[in-house]
Amino acid sequence: MTDMMENEKPADLGDKKSYAGIPEAEFVDDVDAYMARAENAGNVDSVLRKLDSQHAKYKFMEFNLLSKKKRLQTQVPELKRSLTMINKLEEEKNEFETQFFLSEQVFAKAKVPATDTVFLWLGANVMLEYSLEDAKKLLTQNVAAATKNLAYVEHDLDFLRDQFTTTEVNMARVYNWNIKKRRAAKSDSKE
Repeated sequence: MTDMMENEKPADLGDKKSYAGIPEAEFVDDVDAYMARAENAGNVDSVLRKLDSQHAKYKFMEFNLLSKKKRLQTQVPELKRSLTMINKLEEEKNEFETQFFLSEQVFAKAKVPATDTVFLWLGANVMLEYSLEDAKKLLTQNVAAATKNLAYVEHDLDFLRDQFTTTEVNMARVYNWNIKKRRAAKSDSKE
């Protein structure tokens, strides 16, 4: 089951532009019409500041999404290891010896008696006892949810990259429009 989930992506990924509610950047196709809008009023500095602010917001969103992605990329393998251990506990009907992870590169030997229950850390210093069957269900659900969320975050990061590009192109188009306008005004004043 976990092998199937490893490369599985949620079926609804193509249905939404952004799962995190990231606003879509408007592509400025006609710079003259865009600059003539009431909110822009031909003020290049104001428009460039607005676009730069939008770009900064996208950078902030990217930082948050990358943090979430990193957390999920750590969480999924941990959940899968726990699920593997539950499967091992279900298989073993007698006491067995194993090694368990203490910290980076540090393991300890332990004798594990046959059991029908396991304790799971739920977070916020909370640990609960579950039957092996219930623990397996919970961990399977958590792996599926974390994998799905990771796919959503990756989708949103792709969408965000497109918004960066659109915003940067808009900034360049407005900047170039302003240079063209100044050159035209300068050549008109010389004549």
